[in-house]
Amino acid sequence: MRLSELAKGAAALVESVQDVHDADAIAQRLRDLGFVPGEPVRVVAAGPWGADPILIQIGSTRFALRRAEANRVNVREADRS
Repeated sequence: MRLSELAKGAAALVESVQDVHDADAIAQRLRDLGFVPGEPVRVVAAGPWGADPILIQIGSTRFALRRAEANRVNVREADRS
């Protein structure tokens, strides 16, 4: 599942960040910001009617991402136990 598809408030874990091409600066920047495998993430808010941006919380930090950027992050929903 893509981070952009995650429901508001749902907890997930980062699986990977997709590189669109060699030396993809955006993908590398996402990894530098902490979008690394196993890191817990949560969608805090999103623009109205599916618009940009999406407010993401990773750890104690929040980032506003465009949907195109959030589409590069693969996640899996966290266990609810």
